[in-house]
Amino acid sequence: MDWRPIPSLSALRAFEAMARLGGLSAAARELNVTHAAIAQHIRYLEDFLTVKLAYRDGRGMRLTPSGSALSKALQDGFKTIAGGIRSVKVDHEARPLQITLTPGFAENWLMPRLGSFWANHPEIELSLNPSTKLVDLVAGDIDLAIRFGQGAWTGLLVEKLVGAGYCIVGQSDLMGRLAVKSPKDLLSAPWLLQRQIMEPEHILKLQGLDLAQSTITRFATNALVLAAARTGLGLTIQAESLVDADIAEGRLICIKRFQCKQHGYYLVRPQTAPSAKLTTFIAWLKRSL
Repeated sequence: MDWRPIPSLSALRAFEAMARLGGLSAAARELNVTHAAIAQHIRYLEDFLTVKLAYRDGRGMRLTPSGSALSKALQDGFKTIAGGIRSVKVDHEARPLQITLTPGFAENWLMPRLGSFWANHPEIELSLNPSTKLVDLVAGDIDLAIRFGQGAWTGLLVEKLVGAGYCIVGQSDLMGRLAVKSPKDLLSAPWLLQRQIMEPEHILKLQGLDLAQSTITRFATNALVLAAARTGLGLTIQAESLVDADIAEGRLICIKRFQCKQHGYYLVRPQTAPSAKLTTFIAWLKRSL
């Protein structure tokens, strides 16, 4: 669109307010500017259009025929704009919250707790998108991402949800067969890891466990890794938050716990004011830790 034939939007707003309210002072109060600023905007418009728009009439202002025509056009135009904005806002507020998160966090942490959120907030609909792929939070429609990493996502609002305590876990029957007596005995055990995710091996190496010579079976998702671990196919390393329920209920045994300060699960969102629904969901996530 060619904006050159269109004068300043600020001047148009000032003139519309003056015309509707009948005076410079009233328009200045509504727009929270000075009386002189409104007068300057009117003079600018008259110079831009080369036509007289209004003149003083006692303590108020009276519109010329050209001013009346412009006033009506502006009121109709601003009403159309306001209606479009309301429509977009209503559509946005009515749609489900769009949440992208890692599949492991969705299955092992969020889903077991999600019933309590829906019980307390049945009016808030969620659309969960489990994926390891990074999405554009600025240009896309995602309201919130829950991501694992070190929090280094520039241009976004990033807040740590939970730190990364880790567990090396295995099924009880497997542990009985392995007879592990020292950490190095773990290297001879079969290991289960997610394909294309290298962080677990790096974290294990920091703990003195180099799996370079170990037997490793790799799976497409962490959900499959955990399913295999529960059936005794091997050992795996997992964030504590993903296996706490398995350990508490006896499906897995924690062989070794340790902390990795650099990593954790983070709440990541665009640098815009959150909706009331998103604020409620984030507050619930924090209370559920």
